[in-house]
Amino acid sequence: MKGAPDPERHLANQARLVAIVLVATMVLWMGAQWLGSVLGWEARYVFLFDLAALAGFIWALVVTWRIWRRRQGK
Repeated sequence: MKGAPDPERHLANQARLVAIVLVATMVLWMGAQWLGSVLGWEARYVFLFDLAALAGFIWALVVTWRIWRRRQGK
């Protein structure tokens, strides 16, 4: 039978997820910028990738802040 979930392990899993999202966002954003320049996309299409990357970075910032706040509560 499983015991109660470990809060430290949960925070570590969230931190790992943040790291994965940050790396994936950066790689995909850089790839989209490169692909846009190679294929000659208009700036408005490439700007959509900028907005998507910004959303990923903001999400990571919010989750990191929540992790920090939860660890401060201990």
